[in-house]
Amino acid sequence: MRQTMTRLLTTTAVAALAVAAATASARAEDAPGKGITIYMQMGGNPGDGATLARQTGAAQAAKALGVDRLNEQFSAWAPEKMIEQFKQALAAKPSCIVIMGHPGSDAFSDLVKQAVDQGVVVTDGNSPLTPLQKAYGPQGFGYAGVDLYQGGALTAQNIIAAGSLKAGDQAMVYGVFSQAERGQSEKGLADTLEKAGLKVDRLEITQEANSDPTLAIPVLTAYVQAHPTLKAIGTQHGGVTGILAEVLRKAGKKPGEVTVGGIDLAPATIDGLKSGYVSATLDQLLYLQGFMPVLQCVMTAKYKMPGLAINTGAGVVTPKSIGGLVSLIDAGIR
Repeated sequence: MRQTMTRLLTTTAVAALAVAAATASARAEDAPGKGITIYMQMGGNPGDGATLARQTGAAQAAKALGVDRLNEQFSAWAPEKMIEQFKQALAAKPSCIVIMGHPGSDAFSDLVKQAVDQGVVVTDGNSPLTPLQKAYGPQGFGYAGVDLYQGGALTAQNIIAAGSLKAGDQAMVYGVFSQAERGQSEKGLADTLEKAGLKVDRLEITQEANSDPTLAIPVLTAYVQAHPTLKAIGTQHGGVTGILAEVLRKAGKKPGEVTVGGIDLAPATIDGLKSGYVSATLDQLLYLQGFMPVLQCVMTAKYKMPGLAINTGAGVVTPKSIGGLVSLIDAGIR
């Protein structure tokens, strides 16, 4: 699966990097991004494990393409903050605004229409806004991110394989099920576990824990201790993935006693993979989720190109494969 998804990305990634390389060697006045300003929602907090590689990708794309200014916006994953950031960006009259889909299409609909009517390019990353992408694709509204339901399903498949799980085993999925299309990640994960015959509890992440996952540690520790037959935990929240090893230690569990599948490659998640507490984490190539929307902004603003849809859900990282990626993760690329 990882090899198949990677091949699907190869042509787009090579083309993007070729554009970047060619632009980097051009004179500044010839750069496609000259005169273009971008406001870009990054998601979490500056430098955190679920955000850093996106920042790196966006910054390197902006530099390579000669973008005049890239303005980063951080929301601690709060949907209402993302809406407020869009309003602030629009008031600045930039060339392009890159948003995240967590608030949902209904929440963004009027604002995106207002921006497009004013000639501002709007595109999306990390979480899809399918109705808006269909409506404004010709004006450059693209998507760079995972096919969320399939990403969750892939994580579940790896949880089942890693834990040799069987029908009747107990699992828990902790996620933002209520968040519009964003919740499709956890639904794909939970549905796939249930289709394999597992008994699944679906627990909703509060907004407080969504913004600060450490607040979930006592809650999850108590849950694990109250469910001694628990065989698996799944999530599609990068910050939560990073705390699960600590949760299991506090609950008195040994590595592999509860199979864990998550997402992203935060430092604590890397430690969890190395220790065996985390069995698989979805690799959504956050660098591309930063690089490609900036490229989209420039290609549309400069050359009137329509929106591109790019699935960055390349596969999973496991304890066996993490070693070769650590230096790239430390560099803010993977």
